[in-house]
Amino acid sequence: MQLIERQQEIIDEFQFFDSWMDKYQYLIDLGKDLEPLDESEKNQTNLVRGCQSQVWMVVDGEASHVSVRANSDAAIVSGLIALVVRLYSDASAEDIIKTEPEFVEAIGLSQHLSPTRANGLASMLQRLKAEAAQLVAKST
Repeated sequence: MQLIERQQEIIDEFQFFDSWMDKYQYLIDLGKDLEPLDESEKNQTNLVRGCQSQVWMVVDGEASHVSVRANSDAAIVSGLIALVVRLYSDASAEDIIKTEPEFVEAIGLSQHLSPTRANGLASMLQRLKAEAAQLVAKST
């Protein structure tokens, strides 16, 4: 499935909810379904800088196929992670680099996230794109 299709699925899902309380609850529920990280992966190397809550991200693979796993100690942030993982995991590094997370604006997250959560989301995305760029550089 192309990343544009994944984004559209996320947008479509959030359109089912009338209130932001329901959308927040859905985010929390998504976060509960994240694949847990091993305790050894919750280290300083995998810690995403710029997040108020603790977020650990593990990016594995090659330029042609990237695996993204992440967890947080905060419920709503875990839901945001679930959306990022859903969009970008199993994509190529080039697709990760060139695909902006348009779902953030489309579902209204940019207006409804606190500044600290918005900064944390931006930090996660920046880190993911940087690691994808490293995978591309290794492949050439």
